[in-house]
Amino acid sequence: MNPVIEVKDLHKSYNGVKAVDGVSFEVAEGETFGFLGPNGAGKTTTINILCTLLNSDSGAVFVNGHDCAKEPSKVRSSIGLVFQDVTLDNELTAYENLKFHCYMYNMDYRLAQTRIAQMLSVVGLTERRDEIVRKFSGGMKRRLEIARGLLHRPKVLFLDEPTLGLDPQARAGVWEFINGIKKGIKKDAGSTVFMTTHYMDEAEACDRIAIIDNGRVIACDTPAGLKRSLKGDTVHLKTSDDARAREEIEREFGIKSAMVESGLVLLVDGGDKFIPRLFERLTTSISSVNMKKPSLDEVFIHLTGKEIRDYGGNGRGGH
Repeated sequence: MNPVIEVKDLHKSYNGVKAVDGVSFEVAEGETFGFLGPNGAGKTTTINILCTLLNSDSGAVFVNGHDCAKEPSKVRSSIGLVFQDVTLDNELTAYENLKFHCYMYNMDYRLAQTRIAQMLSVVGLTERRDEIVRKFSGGMKRRLEIARGLLHRPKVLFLDEPTLGLDPQARAGVWEFINGIKKGIKKDAGSTVFMTTHYMDEAEACDRIAIIDNGRVIACDTPAGLKRSLKGDTVHLKTSDDARAREEIEREFGIKSAMVESGLVLLVDGGDKFIPRLFERLTTSISSVNMKKPSLDEVFIHLTGKEIRDYGGNGRGGH
């Protein structure tokens, strides 16, 4: 089976700065594929090229069998897109926003009416169809945008940071719907979902994840496969002087650690045997230590040397 998305050696620079630097990956039909990385890693640039909103400098990109550079109209007709920022018209009603989208896709009037009613029902906004969008909560607006992206039955639905800026309850509501797409509960949804995110819990919900940093894909696998790639145990350590402890650990044990908000993170073989040796050799006072099997957070830390929050920014903007 041919991949529904195929990216080969993709490059894009802005004023000499490489935003995307040789990215390659494939997405199979029916997958929920996550693009995980910090602000500025190249996620939005890549998704904009896939959606024909931006031209690449070099490389090949195909969506639904169409070349994004040579057949942009065919690509656009077969995809749905939900942007990072809200793009609804706040002065129109929910119904009017969807009707305008149908008009842009030259949809037959009767079909448009049927599809609008269906999608408003799918996202739980039927009773709010005639309300001005300006009065909607952030979660309601996001659900309406997802409904709009699915109106023309796209083969691929692109979600660029779909829960950015939402409160936990709204995020949960949006993800309930996204999971419905993934499980095939929502029959009107596209079969493939491609989403960018910097939230680990959202990445965990994907079938496969590509981790991107500094414009390069540094790992691509299932969440379970990525976690299995880290052999051994992760040790979380907090001391009276983490910087000094980090130097001592590298000198005494030859082990490099990542410094995160909560202290130090180390990947070791046989954590149960390593921890007693740690207490014996460290000159800094240990406040807390715990050991567990690697999580997706720790995979990211191991591959990049940092937590996503360490990169700064608020998740907006960037490339």
